[in-house]
Amino acid sequence: MLTRTVGVELGPHDIHVVGVGPGAVDTPINLSTVEDPEKLKTLNDAIPLGRLAKPEEIGDVVAFLADDEAGYLTATTVFTDGGLMQTSPGL
Repeated sequence: MLTRTVGVELGPHDIHVVGVGPGAVDTPINLSTVEDPEKLKTLNDAIPLGRLAKPEEIGDVVAFLADDEAGYLTATTVFTDGGLMQTSPGL
């Protein structure tokens, strides 16, 4: 019910709450996977777009959400994962 509460309490004040759910991103947290060709292939094969995200791609989504063009979004999460939520390689 948190989503409903946020929308009800903050929406009338034009406060938007939107989460970003990044998938696998090519950052130091994934270094052990990126440096292991077998793990990286397993992960890339599990991502429908076939690769990790670049940090700037996640940043672009955040920038869009902060823009007036996304003004009707609130009380939701935008998953920016290249489709990874559709499957999991178990890494």
